[in-house]
Amino acid sequence: MKNKNTQVKGKSQKWKDVRSKRCISSIKSSDLNSSPVAVKIIKEVSVKKKTVKRLKKKPKAVAENKKNSPASGYKKSAFQANGCSTFALDDEKEDFQDWREGSDSVHANGVETSDDTEVQGGRLEGEALHHCAQRGNQENRAVLVMQKNETLCFRGKCTVTCLYGRVEVMGFTIDEGQKPYPLFSPASHCPLTIRALGNSEYVRDNRTEASNILQEYLSQASRKKLVKKVTSSSSIILLDPLETTLTHFLSSFTHLSELFSPPVSELMSAVPDTPLNSLGMIPLASAVEGMKTSRSCSDALGAVVNACRGDLDGCGVILVCGTKNVGKSTFIRILINTLLNHTSSVDYLEGDLGQTEFTPAGCLSLSTVKEPLLGPPFTHQLTPDHMIYYGQPSCETDLDRYLESLKSLWRRRPQCRETPVVINTMGWVKGFGFQLLVDLIRFLPLTHVVQLSHGGGTQFPSLTPEFLRTARGYQTHPPAQTALNELAEIHGPPRTYTHLSVQSEFQGVARQGTATHQRSNEHRELSLLGYLSQLQSPDPGPVRPLHTLTPYQVPNTAVALGVIHCEVAPSHMLYAANASLVGLCCLPEKVTSKGGPVVLSQTALCPCVGFGVLRGIDMARGLYFLLTPVDPSILRKVNCLLLGAISLPSCILTTQPGFEDEMPYVTADYSFDLTGAGKIRVFKGLMRPSQMGVQ
Repeated sequence: MKNKNTQVKGKSQKWKDVRSKRCISSIKSSDLNSSPVAVKIIKEVSVKKKTVKRLKKKPKAVAENKKNSPASGYKKSAFQANGCSTFALDDEKEDFQDWREGSDSVHANGVETSDDTEVQGGRLEGEALHHCAQRGNQENRAVLVMQKNETLCFRGKCTVTCLYGRVEVMGFTIDEGQKPYPLFSPASHCPLTIRALGNSEYVRDNRTEASNILQEYLSQASRKKLVKKVTSSSSIILLDPLETTLTHFLSSFTHLSELFSPPVSELMSAVPDTPLNSLGMIPLASAVEGMKTSRSCSDALGAVVNACRGDLDGCGVILVCGTKNVGKSTFIRILINTLLNHTSSVDYLEGDLGQTEFTPAGCLSLSTVKEPLLGPPFTHQLTPDHMIYYGQPSCETDLDRYLESLKSLWRRRPQCRETPVVINTMGWVKGFGFQLLVDLIRFLPLTHVVQLSHGGGTQFPSLTPEFLRTARGYQTHPPAQTALNELAEIHGPPRTYTHLSVQSEFQGVARQGTATHQRSNEHRELSLLGYLSQLQSPDPGPVRPLHTLTPYQVPNTAVALGVIHCEVAPSHMLYAANASLVGLCCLPEKVTSKGGPVVLSQTALCPCVGFGVLRGIDMARGLYFLLTPVDPSILRKVNCLLLGAISLPSCILTTQPGFEDEMPYVTADYSFDLTGAGKIRVFKGLMRPSQMGVQ
């Protein structure tokens, strides 16, 4: 790979942007792929596929207070947190009770009632969807009327705007007047459920006001049908199709083309021929369970939120732990969303290297969350406030570096910040993994420890304050006078915390999903693809493969190159790094070179600002060519490229159209007979003969 511009002027020009203006042929929204299964179902019932269109009129701003007027006839609370009105602490238990009852009632069928009858709970499906949903003036959008505690479980993706009343998705309350929120319900995770919370505390002229609201979105005939369904506790939502750079990028890969469609096990429960199908949203019948929360889960959420709003004054520090596949990530998303109903932001400390929430795998990070998490991790990748690239999906090979990284991240958090902190941990809770948990509880000034388990018992000892007094950690030993005092600058007795036990009762608990896209390695691949989708242009157009993107160029004397997951001979370092994912890091000391590439002699613990693909290396001119979505102003601070065990998804390389039927970076002319030529890969999803009943 060659590039004519090789001159580098001064330190500020170390990273030279050689990207030219993209020349992308525009395509129509009708050319973008929608949900494939939705297309199949719609074809079966002779419903034409519609083109994607956007909202013409934006809703009111989140912070805008609605003025009381004779027409509205009701009064809201004066204070709003994150766009959602808050409620008195005395009402909180009732709020969570309603939420739990709604979750437990997902098996009930939605029924049609008379105009003045309030429906309490039930799944919207079948004929009920035809009575309470209508296509909008723009044929790709739909308007849905829901009664209090009615639920809609679905696959697909859409944008939801609450026009009247309020609804809840994964613990987050969407009130009328708030901005639209994107919902992602792919086959890789449990389907999302929209639940109506009703409008019962307000006194208003329901049908008159609803008719005025719907006038903008529905024809007169459709409006009359829906207005008859509106009662004092109804909620009305507007559903629009959702197509983003991420979804467009993922759909370009053959094996991910049906990611937002129901898996095979749910196809028989998909509800066809509804006003929602044309916008890429497939309702599911009650045969599909949807997200289910136990009573202990709801109680724990209520206890944490009430504590953060009460005695703790928003400064709660909550650590969530549990074994693999017990629902930690889902619980954390619901917890963050619930907290965002009452505060503007939540701090999040990532301690799980394998299943990260906001970054590709192999990272430890500290993030500020300001928007609700209404989809799986790959749909909400963001840039953390602080990040350290560990380079592996597990910390078994270097426990000390794992703990020191988390301590470093915690010290970077402003101690005066009055926001709750949620801490995620690994699913490794045996042996050294359990000892690391003990250390973390002692190192951090926790207020709550939420321990998830299943089967009516605990899979490891209960991490109560009493147990911690005698427990042995990896770096700490009883008595528990440890680095907690050092970090918190407290010299008194160790502070205590509240231990909350949660029993997970959802279907398939403690077992990894076996369907396509549900394994942990596939989740890691999706998160990395979500990050790499930022390389694509936000303008509509065909997906561009790696070799067509113009890279940055940087002299190999200005940045150090290191491998952090294994031993690599310096002479082979460039071969290992070429066409690989690298962490963009910032060493505290200046990189100096006597000529030629700079190679790190030992693993460095340094901040990471993002990731890039080392597209090529020009040895003659001494240049690295790098593709990255990181802003150029931040790239100027990068002086280290770290190569870890997190590799590029194979689909990134094998789907690139090359010249004369050749694929860049991919070759079959290679001898695996050479010592060390091939990497041994273990497929953990492969069943042994004994597991299949074969002798």
